[in-house]
Amino acid sequence: MKKNLRWKVILVLIVIGLAIFLAYPPGEKIHLGLDLEGGMHLVLEVITEDALSIETDQEILRLEEELKKKKLEYKIVAKEGISRFSIQEINPAQEREISDLLDDNFRDWNYSVTGSTVSVSLKPAAVNYLKDLSVKQAQETIQNRVDELGLAEPTIQRQGTGNRIIVELPGVENPDRIKNIIKTTALLEWRLVLGGPAPDQETLLRDLGGEIPPDQEVLKGDPERTEGGYYLVSKVAPVTGQDLINARRSVDEWNNPAVLFTLNAEAGRRFYKFTSDNLNKPLSIILDGKIQEVATIRDRIPDRGVIHGTFTVEQAEDLALILRAGPLPATVKYLEERSIGPSLGKDSIRKGLSSMVIALILVIVFMVFYYRLSGFNAVAALTLNILIIMGILGYLGENAVLTLPGIAGIILTIGMAVDANVLVFERIREELSSGKNVWSSIASGFSRAFRTILDANVTTIIAAIFLFQFGTGPIRGFAVTLIIGITASMFTAVFVSRLIFDLTQSRKKKREKLSI
Repeated sequence: MKKNLRWKVILVLIVIGLAIFLAYPPGEKIHLGLDLEGGMHLVLEVITEDALSIETDQEILRLEEELKKKKLEYKIVAKEGISRFSIQEINPAQEREISDLLDDNFRDWNYSVTGSTVSVSLKPAAVNYLKDLSVKQAQETIQNRVDELGLAEPTIQRQGTGNRIIVELPGVENPDRIKNIIKTTALLEWRLVLGGPAPDQETLLRDLGGEIPPDQEVLKGDPERTEGGYYLVSKVAPVTGQDLINARRSVDEWNNPAVLFTLNAEAGRRFYKFTSDNLNKPLSIILDGKIQEVATIRDRIPDRGVIHGTFTVEQAEDLALILRAGPLPATVKYLEERSIGPSLGKDSIRKGLSSMVIALILVIVFMVFYYRLSGFNAVAALTLNILIIMGILGYLGENAVLTLPGIAGIILTIGMAVDANVLVFERIREELSSGKNVWSSIASGFSRAFRTILDANVTTIIAAIFLFQFGTGPIRGFAVTLIIGITASMFTAVFVSRLIFDLTQSRKKKREKLSI
């Protein structure tokens, strides 16, 4: 065996051995996608207006602090919409100072002065930015929550540039729990209680003439964790769940499940000042707009505290997980929900593999019938191509799951890999018909067909890359197997196929005919 053939044979054997090692056992090495393993497919919509409302609340609180720090006179800062508020009954003599304050510290806000009222609204560019940011943050938060659950091969992807997020979770065993964890906004707030509880809103507002003050809000208590009824609370929260740096399941003084939380330094400073100014007043803990707990402020609280409630161990663990992963910047709602059972997934695998085997058999029969002994050359190269695909999928593991469209990609690869051999074989036939000998025909056939094969495969790979970049889970699965298969076919249909010809056609025997 010539030296140059020896290293080629060694290289091919190494590739075969490595592919088998990476792919075996396939049940453990190759991870299945949602459509094959079963699981959940969800389409969520982010209510971006909620993010604007939260931003407005925080800015109102910051403005109040700045106004008090500079000793500027006003009656109230009233929220008037999701991205609007007003400073009411200012001192006209201090109008210039208030304008300077807004110019220097609230540059994302437009304002106008009418009499003794300053109307403030968020600029359109800032509105668009916050809406886009809320979707990105929601996607990241959902990803963190899913990662905390330890689910394998999840797909969390934004749909285009809108406010929808696609979530695909293979192998989910408890869909209701997962849906609750994903959807829970986990907007945790601490607000001062100014009235209640009352059995209805009319009774609660009786002493206020039936009107809700502009800086206050009526919320309902969770009947399982509070006395129930309605409470009057401050509209702006000094501290929210966004200020948390950690949360974990713990137990309270009665050994019941609870959640221990820790605030960041800045929030700890605000909370300490807030609790110092409101000693012996009731404080509510609000989760997603519902009061979970009402307690009297007995001491100044810096940066650590406990959330009590009638939790089960799992509920406390889930709440800690949600808070630890971070709150959603806005409410999300389900637009589409689809569950795929494991039995359906197994049926898909069986049908997908059957179609792949049938396609492979038909291709083998055609190649052997049409190209005779040279057809076996193409079959050997094709078999190695599929083995390489399985090996790379096994190596990539969770980063490249096999989906039903992925199986379709493998089937398409079978056809495209053989197409490269067809181009080479037809070129060899042309060379033989022109009177060249076998060796010259083989060399010219591979040389002349290579550029055409390269051009076709590169353009297909470019299209597959775009599918992978912008597609969802199943489409990405198709793109992955197509990219791997086409890349492998360049090696098998050109390098391996040529090596087989070199090994089977001996110069010494000076063969004048080639079975092709």
